[in-house]
Amino acid sequence: MTLIHTQPRPADANPAHRTAVKGMEAAGPQVCDDMSVEVALAVMAAARTSRLVVCDQDDQRTGLVTRTELAAVRDSSDYTDRVRLRDILGDHGSSTSPVTTMAEAEHETRSRRLGVLPVVDEQGSGLGVLALSR
Repeated sequence: MTLIHTQPRPADANPAHRTAVKGMEAAGPQVCDDMSVEVALAVMAAARTSRLVVCDQDDQRTGLVTRTELAAVRDSSDYTDRVRLRDILGDHGSSTSPVTTMAEAEHETRSRRLGVLPVVDEQGSGLGVLALSR
């Protein structure tokens, strides 16, 4: 009889048990919610990103905006240069915890038709985002 050494399978080998923090990507730059749409678009262009994490004056995450959303706001007939990010956030309060499983996060992202789902810590600070693969 020969003794065979085996290594235990890592807990995150099964994708359903992986946590959100293991599957997330960088959220993008954090900006203040009093930033104008034009400045936010310029920040995105400079950072070569398609999304920004929006925070309040206390650095607490209040939402996430995408280039597509900002371009639609800028191109609307109601747009003025006084429109701030806080004015357009809408229902971007969706987020998940770093310990949420990937399966749960994917279900939430698909059921709420979100392009990305921010991952935030207990204090509400943005850690990254989960994006559905295409």
